[in-house]
Amino acid sequence: MASVAEITPGNAHTLPATMRAAVYRGVDDVRVEQVPVPHIGPGEVLLRVEACGVCGTDLKKIHTGSHSAPRVFGHETAGTVAAVGKGVKEFAPGDRAMVFHHIPCGDCYYCRKKTFAQCSVYKRVGVTAAFEPSGGGFAEYVRVMDWIVARGLVRIADGVPFEQAAFVEPVNTCLKAIRNLQLGPDETVLVIGQGPIGIILAALAARSGARVLTSDLYPERHRTAAAYGLRDPIDARSEDVIARARAATEGRGADAVVLAVAGDPLIRVAMDAVRPGGRVLLFAQTQHGEAPVDPAAICMDEKTLLGSYSASIDVQDEAARLVFEGYRNGFDLTRLISHRFPLSGAAEAIEIASHPTAESMKIFLLPSLDRRNELR
Repeated sequence: MASVAEITPGNAHTLPATMRAAVYRGVDDVRVEQVPVPHIGPGEVLLRVEACGVCGTDLKKIHTGSHSAPRVFGHETAGTVAAVGKGVKEFAPGDRAMVFHHIPCGDCYYCRKKTFAQCSVYKRVGVTAAFEPSGGGFAEYVRVMDWIVARGLVRIADGVPFEQAAFVEPVNTCLKAIRNLQLGPDETVLVIGQGPIGIILAALAARSGARVLTSDLYPERHRTAAAYGLRDPIDARSEDVIARARAATEGRGADAVVLAVAGDPLIRVAMDAVRPGGRVLLFAQTQHGEAPVDPAAICMDEKTLLGSYSASIDVQDEAARLVFEGYRNGFDLTRLISHRFPLSGAAEAIEIASHPTAESMKIFLLPSLDRRNELR
């Protein structure tokens, strides 16, 4: 790891020695602590975090203990370049950028097959605040490693707020999933779950020209979805989702179903709601285990069950363009944010995000709120 002296001259003297970070110390144990500001080496960038979304995969790691402690999670990160290492030419202190924490090698078998999330380089995390690299966005600064700087650090367009820019990574994952479905304009899509990710998936599906049905337990979420042009809701509390999907398609069932919420019993609902020859895409099923699936539905009814996980570098530019241009053109994703917390409130943010209600949608950590409070 580099010393501060290895940073490009003139951009390191204002950096503090320590910073706040929400440190994972064990199952359901996240504490805000002071940790050293990361040092960077040649080809690397130090990013001051301005906004970081709380993702379901972060919550899963915190609650299940799937990863060793200590770590700093958080990967939907946008901020300001605070320092650059030797050899960095594309970025300078003061530039605004969002960062992907995974970037594939581009050359291995999986990359040649466009299955980037299975690439061994992709599985390495290239952004860290402290300890084992784990994204690090729940901190004031993150170190962006050289292969991420080269292909995964994205300059934020002028006029786009940091909160909107932080959605580039989740929008990429959703765009990859929708592309995998290869939707046609004459098709009907059912998206089960209208949390922030479900709404993004449904809105992207609608861009294909397909008719989009949305299902959720909360009417409040359907009202939020309507702001993104999604006006064919199914109230899962009182309506039969499968029957509604069939009624909308002359009895066939949806051409495609996207399962945007966890819960393995919903896989059977999705499979029953899709037509013979249709496709069911699992987006939120990230826990290993067993789930009930009728094999004859796949064999005799020719229904396809597929999955999509994480981001794709193939849609990276398009996803960024959608988010940046969309801020003023009907795709303002900051409207999905229901709660904003300073970094010092990380434990409360994680608690609310872990127990979603009708009123809670996307939860954000904003280290800048701590800095503003200190100036008062």
